[in-house]
Amino acid sequence: MKIEDIYTYYLQCSAVCTDTRSIEKDCLFFALKGDNFNGNTFAQGALTKGAKLSIVDEKAHEGDNCILVENVLETLQELATYHRNQLLIPIIALTGSNGKTTTKELINAVLSKKFKTTATVGNLNNHIGVPLTLLRMTDKTDIAIIEMGANHTKEIEQLCNIAQPDYGLITNFGKAHIEGFGSVEGVIRAKSELYEYLKSHQKTIFVNENDEIQVKQTLNYDNLYHFGLITSVDTILELVSSQPYVVLKYNDITIESKLTGMYNYNNIAVAIGVGSYFKVDPDDIVEAIKDYTPTNNRSQLMEKGDNTIIMDAYNANPTSMMAALENFKQLDRNNKMLFLGDMFELGSSAEMEHQHIVDYLEEILIGDTFLVGKNFFKTKSNGANIQKFETFDDLKVQLLKNPPKQKFILIKGSRGMALERILELL
Repeated sequence: MKIEDIYTYYLQCSAVCTDTRSIEKDCLFFALKGDNFNGNTFAQGALTKGAKLSIVDEKAHEGDNCILVENVLETLQELATYHRNQLLIPIIALTGSNGKTTTKELINAVLSKKFKTTATVGNLNNHIGVPLTLLRMTDKTDIAIIEMGANHTKEIEQLCNIAQPDYGLITNFGKAHIEGFGSVEGVIRAKSELYEYLKSHQKTIFVNENDEIQVKQTLNYDNLYHFGLITSVDTILELVSSQPYVVLKYNDITIESKLTGMYNYNNIAVAIGVGSYFKVDPDDIVEAIKDYTPTNNRSQLMEKGDNTIIMDAYNANPTSMMAALENFKQLDRNNKMLFLGDMFELGSSAEMEHQHIVDYLEEILIGDTFLVGKNFFKTKSNGANIQKFETFDDLKVQLLKNPPKQKFILIKGSRGMALERILELL
């Protein structure tokens, strides 16, 4: 069946769904396959729950209201691109090692002051999430913000070919997904696939002039919009403070954000730079940044009992971990305590990277430190203020015996460590 015919069916449906647990009435269900499931077996169930049509790729499941295609995933991706080309909506794509989701949400907060936006929900930023975001665009959408994630080379290139962005930016290049990329150089090459797409299609790149790698990767390209601290850039943004919230100055206006951590200066700067480019009123930009409140364990400052906590347990890699530690060190607070969990997807460099964090902790002596996970447990440490626990349950026993009191706490670790569970013990 041609994609034009699939598109006709799509226009007759209320939404696109890929999970029978969240079927919407009259939706178009795509029977995707995974490592541990075959969506074709749920196609009829989706119809029973209210889907209008199901897309399948196994002939045994073809039937009334079940449309047979060669490959369900490829059809979803092709449909998303076809839809994108019918609407011709300006699309901003962003990727990077750290801060993608926060930056995307900040950009959306700023642009929605002037435009009707469609943006990636949460971090649905892969080969399935990007098409689903594109298919949520309507003729009422003025501009879309598409987050792109990857843990192997050529994935950003594929996502660009699906979304066909008109604008793009990279938050940063760090030690993330080293297991898939092989090295930091591999990270730079993979993330820069976004730059290569934009350059080859004569599209616009937003460049943070404070990031030497971004500047280097966009040399000899004219279609750039610059922002940062440097006086020669298009939008100048001064970091005023990060004690504990990020405060910066834009257009001689001081903006007090609700984001903690010096590293969030760059995320805010991106949003202001993009807003300035699209001529959002400066007062609206300021209001959007001031009102944005982080969620989902991303740089959240919270109180629990008599403890104050920086909850940054959504994810972690060596770059973001070091940034969090450096920020925590410079905060003017007493009685500091740290809970750090293993960093995942580091491959053969896992032992070295975890030891590097421990060596840094022994050097700076921030405060009592609790390290959790198999990788941290294997590190060597002579610091009396550092305790190591192989599992979360081991840490739980310790905290139940000696709960922290009147502490200023940093909680940081990879998503798989689920360190937000510490809150239940405080």
